[in-house]
Amino acid sequence: MASLDFKGKSVVQNYHLTVKYHELIPHRGKSLTGKVSLNDNLIIHGDNLKALKALLPTYAGKVKCIYIDP
Repeated sequence: MASLDFKGKSVVQNYHLTVKYHELIPHRGKSLTGKVSLNDNLIIHGDNLKALKALLPTYAGKVKCIYIDP
């Protein structure tokens, strides 16, 4: 099986466990339709680790692909 190895990996390998959960809060003013929903077509602005952790309760095991723009 392929693996990703890099210098310092052992230091950051469990960092995600220290990041606190953040609730996703819809922004009605940024919606094209004025309707807000956390059910589909989400654009999340923020730190990717916090965003992914916020998605876990709803989408764990249901997502096939996530694109994260560096």
